[in-house]
Amino acid sequence: MADKGSNHSEHQRHHHHHHGRRKHLVRNIILVVIGILVLTGAAFAAVAFNNMNKATTNMYEKTGATKTRSAASALGSKKPISILLMGTDTGALGRNYKGRTDTMIVMTINPKTKKTTMTSLPRDMEVNLPDYPEYSPAKINAAYAYGSSKEAINTVQNYLKIPIDYYVLVNMGGLEKAIDQVGGVTVTSPLTFNYDGHSFVSGQSKTMDGETALAFSRMRHEDPQGDYGRQTRQRLIIAALLKKSASYKTVLNRTFLNSISSELKTDLTFNDMTKLALNYRNASVTVKSDHAQGTSESIGGQSFEVVSKTELQRVSNIIRDNLGLERANFGE
Repeated sequence: MADKGSNHSEHQRHHHHHHGRRKHLVRNIILVVIGILVLTGAAFAAVAFNNMNKATTNMYEKTGATKTRSAASALGSKKPISILLMGTDTGALGRNYKGRTDTMIVMTINPKTKKTTMTSLPRDMEVNLPDYPEYSPAKINAAYAYGSSKEAINTVQNYLKIPIDYYVLVNMGGLEKAIDQVGGVTVTSPLTFNYDGHSFVSGQSKTMDGETALAFSRMRHEDPQGDYGRQTRQRLIIAALLKKSASYKTVLNRTFLNSISSELKTDLTFNDMTKLALNYRNASVTVKSDHAQGTSESIGGQSFEVVSKTELQRVSNIIRDNLGLERANFGE
């Protein structure tokens, strides 16, 4: 095994060399999904049905992934569900170059226990792609590049031994205006740092507009925990907007929805979103954030985050527990 510290630095240089800074904006666009589509029951009553239905129809796209259970049945029975949130590092979903899913978060929503979990997966997590063995081992963020959302879902289901009921795929397009639409978010910074002209102080709460929130979640190199620290700040902003948007009455307007619909794809229908809004919004009472922790290793000249079976077991347990499912066995 290579030295973890040196490999981490090597990974940072490699990543910085191959990806533009704008890709970091995608880190928080998933706020749109959680705050606006999933847990905004109060806002639905204020929106004309046809406005919402038209926008969500533009967003809808099946993946062809191998679902391990009936998502519609779980949703219809008000049972806990899972959603894979993915953010791409490109500027438009319709471009020929797909890019990679620089953000991958498994979200579970349990209306009975009133608990939501958000579990981040490291973008450089070493995996074998189920449908592309010739490109394996690969980084998990490459699953989307090779096989679109279908391969990403199949890979996550396979490695964590969990069902993925729905997915949401977003690009870096609309986050800033989404946060501004709800009047900003308030977050307590876990560390002191300056980034892109914005200052943050450890232990101090700050109300951030879209631009400031992006800066807060983009910084990586100065964080002692590197990308894992950035994941933590990303989830802090998600949780903050989750609380803010649940009571926001005017965000679901025609102009806003139309602007988001071109930047988002999901297999949640309008009826599915309505059920989530009406029956699952109390699940935001408790939000548990976590991540899969890997170890930096060099494999075939590439830097990977290798997640052990023990850690996969732990993460799988968290997800399956909140879904009300028996735990899977990862063996020794």
